[in-house]
Amino acid sequence: PRHRVYLDPYYIDKYETTSALYKRFMEASGRVTPDYWSHANFNQASQPVVGVSWHDAEAYCRWAGKRLPTEAEWEKAARGTDGRKYPWGEQWEASRANSRESGPVKPVTVGSYPSGVSPYGVHDMAGNVWEWVADWYDGSYYKRSPERNPTGPSSGQSRLVRGGSWSNYPLDLRSAYRGNYGPDTPHNYIGFRCARGLP
Repeated sequence: PRHRVYLDPYYIDKYETTSALYKRFMEASGRVTPDYWSHANFNQASQPVVGVSWHDAEAYCRWAGKRLPTEAEWEKAARGTDGRKYPWGEQWEASRANSRESGPVKPVTVGSYPSGVSPYGVHDMAGNVWEWVADWYDGSYYKRSPERNPTGPSSGQSRLVRGGSWSNYPLDLRSAYRGNYGPDTPHNYIGFRCARGLP
């Protein structure tokens, strides 16, 4: 159900984490390469990294001195305070996002759709790749979630992804749409971005 949420101030990355940034993490930490690392259509330096599990994403953010955003933080960054259906407004416009309807059927360089930014100037919150967030998935969580700084249920079977991807149609790119996958699941349409609280 639709409901109001209050959040403490926080930062969220302007762009999805790129393969170039993830490569630095692998070199520093010894983490193994993600799936699709050598595939011609994926994990080019300026594309969002894909083939990463939730655990990979969480480890990268920790290494970078950040964390995965909560679902509520992600949604506010995408919708603003006026609850937009898409980051740019109420109407679907194919030219503003990398989707199955408009894109090259693969991830593209982050920030390639500047007319699709959110009210806070955050890029690719609709399309390009799904993004892991911190929360466990529970379809009924909103019915009992706290009004301030919700962090999701304490456990679950799957983790949430938000934003839709290059392989999805507009319905899945709505800012309120929730997807979920097992935390060990890597796909060529899931990446992430990081967040952190104010110092």
